Amino acid sequence: MPDIRTLSAEEARAAIPALSQVLADCVAGGASVGFMQPYTPEDAEPYWCDVADAVAAGGNLLLVAELAGSIVGTVQVGAAQMPNQPHRGDLKKLLVHRSARGRGLARLLMEAAEREARKRGKTLLVLDTATGSDAEAIYPRLGWERVGVIPDYALWPQGGFCDTTLFYKRL
Repeated sequence: MPDIRTLSAEEARAAIPALSQVLADCVAGGASVGFMQPYTPEDAEPYWCDVADAVAAGGNLLLVAELAGSIVGTVQVGAAQMPNQPHRGDLKKLLVHRSARGRGLARLLMEAAEREARKRGKTLLVLDTATGSDAEAIYPRLGWERVGVIPDYALWPQGGFCDTTLFYKRL
């Protein structure tokens, strides 16, 4: 049975090697999550250090999915917003290692992220995801509303333009 939990800043720092493995695997698998191939776990470490700093500052929630004590998935909620947006959060970097897919971890991570956001007074979450990706199909099944598509928003990790689809969910 997977364990889904929210990490403290100290736990986030300790988890950097495992989180880096998950991120590097997802990029190697073609996930358009901000990084280009080739991308190694060592390349991912500075990113996760920044995330741990954001957790320490209260700007990010970092959740992980563990199987047999190993981190195999993660998601974040950007909780720090501008003064006129205290009710909104940004869902970021839903990642599941390819070896752990097909076990419902994305759903469990999303449900936990929504619960944690709600606890912190968030009533609206937004996200963007690569149009046509496997990830895009997950969100409507979880009750997220599709807003639209922005063409040529980013690059696929192997190169070439990638559209992005925007979603929102009221909590």
